Amino acid sequence: MGTSVIGAGYWGTQLIRAAHSAPQLRLRWVCDLDRERAAGQLGRYSIVRVTDSLAQVLDDRQVQAVVVATPAATHAALGRAVLESGRHLLMEKPLCTRRDDALALVRLAETQGLVLMCDHTYCYSPPVRKIRELAATGQLGDLCSFDSARLNHGPIRTDVDAVWDLAPHDLSILDFVLPPGIRPTHVSACASDPLGTGRAHIAYLAIWLSNGALAHIRLSWLAPVKVRTTSIGGTRATLLWDDLAAHHRLTLHDRFGNADSPALPGQEPLQALLAEFAGAITEGREPLTDGMSGVRVLDLLHAVDRSLEQSGAPVLATTPAGALS
Repeated sequence: MGTSVIGAGYWGTQLIRAAHSAPQLRLRWVCDLDRERAAGQLGRYSIVRVTDSLAQVLDDRQVQAVVVATPAATHAALGRAVLESGRHLLMEKPLCTRRDDALALVRLAETQGLVLMCDHTYCYSPPVRKIRELAATGQLGDLCSFDSARLNHGPIRTDVDAVWDLAPHDLSILDFVLPPGIRPTHVSACASDPLGTGRAHIAYLAIWLSNGALAHIRLSWLAPVKVRTTSIGGTRATLLWDDLAAHHRLTLHDRFGNADSPALPGQEPLQALLAEFAGAITEGREPLTDGMSGVRVLDLLHAVDRSLEQSGAPVLATTPAGALS
């Protein structure tokens, strides 16, 4: 399947590498405004072509699918151009910065009969796939809590704050693993800008769920060490996921004090992501992280912003009708 990657920045580089080695895809183009940077991601003798023109990519009728990894502010325009050209689209998180733009992409993909997939990479990691399975089959019992920490020592970005940089990962995981029928209802958030840059560097999110459970997410660019942990509590068992652990990244603790570490496959999340993208296209189905999953994550991000504007007051988890989003 002929494929192009748009954007050769940090995440685009990872997607280029993965697409180059994905057996389901044939990488034809890398497109970036900095042609030299784009060429630097390819081997010296690569036959993949480099351009700074999206039009040139879309003029190639052998390109069936496009992967976009550019700044979030460009997603709406680039996504629209890709879908209007009749190509399937895999979009880096967040899907867009505005809910209306995200919904427009979802509707356009539906009208065109195309796959629109969100790059929620963590949802394709073996631990998260296992968590989803355990939650769906009732092995945790009724969901009681979701606690996550995503802490970094930088890098401090200038285009978005720590919420929009880090939270999409945890919000997409939450959306992915919630059992059917359970959805966020309200959001409260507080944040801090200790460096005085005008953007939040530290944030704490509380998300109430429709079954009475509470999700809590801690985010930081200023932690002395990197932390990636998630705990999901149920009435029968609690899961602890430490994504940085050398061994036993996922541990299941039952109510009798017993602990078990389920065996996990070794597939790289990016390869699983691209395999799902290709599978959705060839099978004519919705991907696991479809456009509406991106809209739901965007709803929560906007809810966080509204709560911060109201000094942490709880707000509806969905965007109110008529609200600017």
